[in-house]
Amino acid sequence: MEANKQEANPFALNLPNQITITRLVVSILVFVCIPMGYFIAALIFFLIAAGTDWADGYIARKYQLVTKLGRILDPFADKILICGAFIFLGAEPGSEITAWMAVVVVGRELLVTVLRSFMEEQGVDFSAQMAGKLKMVFQCVAVVASLALLATSADKRPDWLLYLTIISVWTAIVSTIYSGAGYIIIAARLLRQPKP
Repeated sequence: MEANKQEANPFALNLPNQITITRLVVSILVFVCIPMGYFIAALIFFLIAAGTDWADGYIARKYQLVTKLGRILDPFADKILICGAFIFLGAEPGSEITAWMAVVVVGRELLVTVLRSFMEEQGVDFSAQMAGKLKMVFQCVAVVASLALLATSADKRPDWLLYLTIISVWTAIVSTIYSGAGYIIIAARLLRQPKP
């Protein structure tokens, strides 16, 4: 009965939506810790926030608690977490993330958001692609590696951690560009199709 009530209210503040809001709050803690140099704390908070991304979606689908509020909040929280992390890490020397990389990540998210909004206005399904989901995973790995690198003092830093960070960051950037290009191609193909 309770589940039916939650489904009836498209803006219900149910458990998945509460978890998503928690992700937004924890994201702010990540952004506070990075410029203060609390990289271990930022790493822990980021892992918690990234973990809730999986949890809220799983619970919403399994218990049929998907709401309009959740469909708005969830991608918004994802973008805040990832874009914010790249922006703040781009300002940290030694993070292996540069300002232009942060611009690429933010620009891709803005572009896909605009394309999705436009296409859905045309009545076209513009759901997330597998490349976009993998991109999110690679971005999370890059942020975790970068924070771990910053949390390790330079004289005790193992070479493998530096190499891992560089590889993961570039993998994240390449996948970001690749997935963004994929959305552009799909949108262009859909726009060329004659309307029924």
